[in-house]
Amino acid sequence: MVNAKFIPAQDLINELAKYLKENYSDVIKPPEWALYVKTSPHKERIPEDPDWWYVRCASLLRKIYINGPVGIERLRTAYGGRKDLGHVREHFRKAGGSIIRKILQQLEEAGLVTKVDRKGRILTPQGMALLDGLAARLFRRMVKEKPELKKYVG
Repeated sequence: MVNAKFIPAQDLINELAKYLKENYSDVIKPPEWALYVKTSPHKERIPEDPDWWYVRCASLLRKIYINGPVGIERLRTAYGGRKDLGHVREHFRKAGGSIIRKILQQLEEAGLVTKVDRKGRILTPQGMALLDGLAARLFRRMVKEKPELKKYVG
């Protein structure tokens, strides 16, 4: 059985972001400040993609699927990066926690993620079904493009 771990991350995230925007737009929506904020201290500019909020939601869902239960601090580290300090050596900076926290709260409200006491967040059965169903659909599309993948079906 194909699940979200076996699909290329970029394909799954893009498809999931599109799905979230179409079907969960009443619950998952970027706040008004999302147009003007950087996603991390190591970034120099704001995101160029106007739908970056949905892409980050999809990316968080995939990370929780693969690594869960996972907390905000581990997610801040995962989305962090090296800050360019000019002539001084680069240093690692964690990503901002507010964006991650707000997205996780919206995903909880949508019923895709739930809290586990003192451990972090995990996907609900509804969230797992969404990711696995989307992965199966993407894999069928990949099999049509590359018939040699047929041996991995079922």
